Amino acid sequence: MSLACRNAILSPKNVRAAPRKVDLVKVLLAAIVVATATSMLSSVALSTAAVRQSASPAAAQAAPFQVPPEALAALDQTYSGNPREAIRIAREIEKSQPDSALGYVLENEARWSVIYCASCEIKWGMVDGWKRPKTTAKNAAGEVEDDAYVAAADRALELATASIARTNSAGDHLYAAMANAQKARLFGLRDETRATAKSAVAARAEFLKALEIDPQMADASTGLGLYNYYVDSLSSVVKVLRFFMGIPGGSKQEGLKQLEDGMQRGVLMKATARFYLAKNLRTYDLEYARAAGYLAPLLQQYPQNPTFALIMANLEIEQGQRDAAAKRLQAIAAMPISDPDCAARTQKLAAEMLTATR
Repeated sequence: MSLACRNAILSPKNVRAAPRKVDLVKVLLAAIVVATATSMLSSVALSTAAVRQSASPAAAQAAPFQVPPEALAALDQTYSGNPREAIRIAREIEKSQPDSALGYVLENEARWSVIYCASCEIKWGMVDGWKRPKTTAKNAAGEVEDDAYVAAADRALELATASIARTNSAGDHLYAAMANAQKARLFGLRDETRATAKSAVAARAEFLKALEIDPQMADASTGLGLYNYYVDSLSSVVKVLRFFMGIPGGSKQEGLKQLEDGMQRGVLMKATARFYLAKNLRTYDLEYARAAGYLAPLLQQYPQNPTFALIMANLEIEQGQRDAAAKRLQAIAAMPISDPDCAARTQKLAAEMLTATR
């Protein structure tokens, strides 16, 4: 394979240029949406310390956020590459807890793993979900995946809103934030700018409310960490535009600390914090070895996750570890993947990247 072709697929130079090639409006919107795994939105203007100072004595004594074991089992199945089993568990939670939004939020995490995997491609040397067209194609369960995803998010939001009216708990605000952010995540992938912005603003408001009630909620502050890290990584031109548009600034180092805290104390967001920290270190700082260090525990825990494996192979190639990358990509090509769309996309990407290692 020629050097020019290889660089077109995987190149540090292309990686470095990527954030500057993206449409500025989309970059600024991403600074609000922070398209990632779940509920990654919060305001940098309110630090955890500021929220703690404004919290009431009752809020300061809020019980730690917890979920039932079956919720963690659903997440475990999602990250293990078994989204349909995760959806089955989530639906059992929906039945056993009909007034809770939790089951629907978990269902959508499983659905997102399929949507994201099927949308991944290589641009500027990076494996990522870049764009997804609207589709009416049905999955193996006879559903239009995107429609089922939006419907679950709407139901989660409906239930969370009703529960907030009754008890006003931090957990329900978190679920409302996650439901809105899940919608923003899909709309952003489909380039539906107005719908993305509307859902993103709603998600941001709910994250702030969750932190007001429970300043120790690591899952909510994880969004703040991603915002801090991301917005401080923008190019100088975009930072100037951000200033004039009134979008708050951020601190990458503070964001790093918050994400590391989320990896340690998060309940629903622990794996998400680790994954996006690794991906961001690759994309914005070109710190491939450090990114691999963060990603490795996820891959060790979930060796059958095709997305984790592809990004690790991407990092190995960037570090010049082509033999290790080739071995990993050969294993990925033979990996049993239950969803046919994810399987097809994974095999295609693995073949392209394997060619780049030769």
